[in-house]
Amino acid sequence: MAHPTPTVRIGLVLHPGRDPIPAAGTVVRWAQSNGAEVLIGAKDAERCPTEGVRTVASDELARRVDLLVSVGGDGTMLGALRLAARDPVPVLGVNAGRLGFLVEVEPDDLDLALDRIESLDFTIEAHAAAVLSHGAEELFAFNDIALARMPGEGVVSAALTIAGRAAGHYRCDAIVIATPNGSTAYSYAAGGPVVSPTLDAVIITPVAPISGIARPLVTSAAEPMQLRLLEESGSPALELDGVVIRRAQPGETFDIQFRADAGQVVRLDPERYERRRAVKLSLLDLPFLPDEMRDLLPPP
Repeated sequence: MAHPTPTVRIGLVLHPGRDPIPAAGTVVRWAQSNGAEVLIGAKDAERCPTEGVRTVASDELARRVDLLVSVGGDGTMLGALRLAARDPVPVLGVNAGRLGFLVEVEPDDLDLALDRIESLDFTIEAHAAAVLSHGAEELFAFNDIALARMPGEGVVSAALTIAGRAAGHYRCDAIVIATPNGSTAYSYAAGGPVVSPTLDAVIITPVAPISGIARPLVTSAAEPMQLRLLEESGSPALELDGVVIRRAQPGETFDIQFRADAGQVVRLDPERYERRRAVKLSLLDLPFLPDEMRDLLPPP
């Protein structure tokens, strides 16, 4: 007897450390009840119940599914967006982290979220990426690209060119190139501005500058930029969304362009999500830890 072809294929992307089983099990049960199929990349397969889940090559997962479900925090969701950047599919973020800015759905609400997606009762939030090119290499970052000094080595020395025009140089511990959504991440921690996610812009923020450009710089997304590591530079780590890709070498040149529609994030209640995001951002500047905040509450 022939089995019906699934109408929807869902891909799972899992946090590397936290327990994914409850949320993954919810997705599998929902899929079995709704004629859908669940796929997972080979790197995550060992950490997920295999019954009802088909394993595929990790770099093929995004191309084979209609929806990616990211179980984790912001880092996991950024990884899912990078996985699908060349051929974007919608990404639903399920919170298994702490103070996630991108994730929207709590595990207890996952069944309802999948029902709404099946009914097309959701919106797509486009996410821009900074695309780094170096020779044939093309890498995507949805929060930020960073060239960060390695401990015990020389500072990052780089020359900046914007739209073909020399724009100055940096000598600092790190250079952070952020998207508007990423303006609340590494760039924010280094003193950069919070930029509206609706703005097509790139934020360049030096970390602990010694000389050269010492203040954050906001430039138009329409202007391609280039960073060239000077010969006297150290060999910094090249990071994409906080993930170390490799070491960069003095003399290397990196071309960076803005791609406005590189990612698709599922939003079920955009207004509520934005209110919660604003509260989370305000918590970053509080001088107390969460447990210390509880101590300030009046006794019951």
